[in-house]
Amino acid sequence: MIKLRSAAILASALAGSSVILAGCGSSPTNPSASTAKAPASIGNTAVVALPPQTGLNWFFPIEPNTVYSVYNNQTVFNTYVPLISVTSTDGLDYSRSLAKSITANSNGTVYTIDLNSKYHWSNGTPVTSADVVWTTNLLLYSSNSSNKKLPWLNGGAGIGGIPTLIKSVKANGTYQVIVTLNKPSNPAWFIRNGLGQIVPAPKSVWDIHKNMINEMNFIKSVGNSPQSSYYNVVDGPFKYDAALSKPNNQYWTFVPNKKFDGHQASISKLVYDYFTSSTAEFSALQKGTINVGYLPFHLYKERSKLTQDKFSASYPFGFNYFIVNFNSAAPGHFGTLMKNRYAREALQMGIDQKAMIQAFANGLAVPSYDPVPSRPLTAFFDQSLKNPYPYNPKQGKKLLLAHGFTMKNGVMTKNGIPFQFTLVYPTASKLILDEVQLLKQDLANEGIDVTLEPQPFNNIIADTQANASKWQAIWFGGGWSYEPDYFPTGGGLFATNAGSNTGGYSNQALDALIAKTYQPGTSSQITSNMNTYQAFVAKHLPVIFMPEIELYFENANYVHGVMKSWNPVLYMDWPNYWTITH
Repeated sequence: MIKLRSAAILASALAGSSVILAGCGSSPTNPSASTAKAPASIGNTAVVALPPQTGLNWFFPIEPNTVYSVYNNQTVFNTYVPLISVTSTDGLDYSRSLAKSITANSNGTVYTIDLNSKYHWSNGTPVTSADVVWTTNLLLYSSNSSNKKLPWLNGGAGIGGIPTLIKSVKANGTYQVIVTLNKPSNPAWFIRNGLGQIVPAPKSVWDIHKNMINEMNFIKSVGNSPQSSYYNVVDGPFKYDAALSKPNNQYWTFVPNKKFDGHQASISKLVYDYFTSSTAEFSALQKGTINVGYLPFHLYKERSKLTQDKFSASYPFGFNYFIVNFNSAAPGHFGTLMKNRYAREALQMGIDQKAMIQAFANGLAVPSYDPVPSRPLTAFFDQSLKNPYPYNPKQGKKLLLAHGFTMKNGVMTKNGIPFQFTLVYPTASKLILDEVQLLKQDLANEGIDVTLEPQPFNNIIADTQANASKWQAIWFGGGWSYEPDYFPTGGGLFATNAGSNTGGYSNQALDALIAKTYQPGTSSQITSNMNTYQAFVAKHLPVIFMPEIELYFENANYVHGVMKSWNPVLYMDWPNYWTITH
C-alpha cells in the first residue's frame, strides 16, 4: 500500500494494449561506472536498503491488509511467478507471467487463461491449473470483508471485483483455467486488477487443512516465518535462505532458485538491509556496505559525496495522502466530525503543498488533489480537472465559522468539542518530519490543533488496521501506488468495505461511480466514467491529499541494470536481471 508510480492513449489500453507511461530519469553517467568493480567484501552480492524502520514481515503470496506494503510485495515477486505481470508501460507482460495468454469472450464475462507449461516448482513438479484454482479460491475467500470470522483480510479486497464479481474458477486440463464473472466487465480492467492479484502458491504444499479458516490461521502463523519449510518450494527467481539471514529482523537474504524456468539471476545473493534512519542509510552508501539504495530527500544536495554511485529519480504511479478515521469509534468524536465534508475541506485548504515541495522536496514533486496521478502523465488523468481546494487557510477558517465553530483558546470548537486530532506518522525520515511540522503549523492558523505521534512504519499498518477506536489520522509517509490495481480505479481504496479503505469512508454515490468504471463500453464512455470518478473524489475528499514526491535512487557503479529493471507501475525491481562487475 504505501508507496510511495508521455502521454497515453486510453483507447489502446481498453483494447488490451499498453498504456504508455514515463517518469524515470537519471543524472549524467559517471565516467568511472563502466570500469567500476565490486570490492572483495561485497563479492557478487546485491545489498539493498529498505526504507527507515521498515522490515519484511510477510512471505506468502496473498498479503493481509495489516502487512500490505510494496516491500512485502517485492519479496513475493522475487519468490513466486505472478499469474499476470504488467510492463513499465502498463501493458500485459507475458514474458514474466505464469499465463502465456488470456482471452475474453465478447461481453467480458468469461476469461480463458492458458498457462505457460515451462514453469516448475523448485521441487521439480510443474506449476498447473490446480495451483492457480486453489490460490484463487483462497484469495476470494480471504477477500470477503463481510465474513467477520476471517483471521485476516486480503489487502487487495475490493480491487478488480475481488471477490464479488467472480462466479467460478475452474481448471480445464493441466494448463488452462476458466474464470467466469457474474456480469459483463471491461477486460482491460479485470485482467489487470482482478487476475493481476493472483500469485499462485503450490497447492501440494499449502493445501493441508481442507478448510479455509484453518488454512488462513495456519498461513497467519507462518506468514512472517520465511525459514519455515513451507517456503522451500517456490517457482520464482529467488528463494529465502535462513542460514544467511540475520536474526532479529536486521537483514533478509535470498539466493537464486536454480530451478527457476525464467531469466536466471547472475548475482549470488540478494540481501535486504534494515536501517534505523535515512541518515544511517546514506552513511552505508558512502562506506559501500550497501550497493542498491536511495538518496534521502534532505540529503539531496549532498549527492555529490556519493562518488561511486549512480543517481536516478522516478515518479511512481500513484498519489500521496493521509487517512482520516470516519468510524464513530474514533477518539474525541473525530469520526463524527470527519463525516462532514466541510471539515475535510478545511483540512485540505490548510495544507500548503507548494511550500512543502519547495522547502523540503527540492522542487521535485507535484501537488496531489486527484486519485489519478499527474506524474507520470497517463491518459487516465483528467487534465481539465483543477484543484478544488488550493491552500487557503483564511477560507478554511471562514468555512468552519460558517458551520457553527467558534475559537476557544486558539482551537475551533463546536458543541464543546474542539477540532483537534493526533496524526500518526512514520519515524526516521526528516522529510516526513518537516512536512508534518509544517502541516501542524498551517492548520493551527485555522484553529485546528494537531498532535504529532511518530511510530515505526510496520507498527502503523498493523495498529491502524486492527482497531479503529485507537487512532484519528494516519500518514504512511506516502500514499497509494497502483499495484495491484494497475487500471487506476478506486475500488480497493474508497469503495465501502474495500480492503485498503483504512479510514472506513462510505459513500453510495462514489460506490456507484467506481462501479461504472468497471463496465465495458467505448473508449469515450470509459474516459467519461473515469473523469467523473476523479472529480468526485477530488471534491468529496475521502482522504486528505499531500504532495507526490519523486523517488531518488542510488546504486553502486558496479551494479548494473537496477533502473533498467525498475517498474514504476509495479513499484518494484527485477533483481534477477541485475549484474555485478568483478
